[in-house]
Amino acid sequence: MPRVLLVIGDATEVLDTMYPYFRLPEDGYEVVVAAPEKRLYHMVLHERPPGWDITQETAGYHLPSDIAFRDVVPGEYAGLFLSGGRAPEYLRYDRHLLDITRHFFQANKPVASVCHGIEIVAAADCIRGRKVTTVAKCALDATMAGATYVDEPCVVDGNLVTARVWMDNTPFLKAFIKLLNSSRK
Repeated sequence: MPRVLLVIGDATEVLDTMYPYFRLPEDGYEVVVAAPEKRLYHMVLHERPPGWDITQETAGYHLPSDIAFRDVVPGEYAGLFLSGGRAPEYLRYDRHLLDITRHFFQANKPVASVCHGIEIVAAADCIRGRKVTTVAKCALDATMAGATYVDEPCVVDGNLVTARVWMDNTPFLKAFIKLLNSSRK
């Protein structure tokens, strides 16, 4: 069964993470959860309450990682999924994760990035010249890294599939699975 690396950290958004965690196996992909260390991680829920300008964060579920970034052999994976939430704000400084991310782009393997996940591909310098979407408050991260930002639910540019937030999960996962399936042939 082909494996997909699902990147998380503390403050990973629950719906950005759990939807692909359960959805990808339905299409025959094993999900391997990767994080800075092999341990239990604390996810969060993000919602913009009426009258608020930014999202409110509350505690969510917990998810153990299967492998630490330093132990990942990227060639063993068919795809990479970068969850959102606040986790990418600090994960983007992990040199092992940046090397993993660059591998997927150099090998032209499917990469999915939702919400703040764009901060990781931007830090790895993998979106220059690409068209992407992300949560609006991360548009600057994308454009500063040389990408063209558009406000659409899902954007596919080569091997990269991007989405704004978890509300875009349905078209986002459909596009990612389509890329994964075409790369299997």
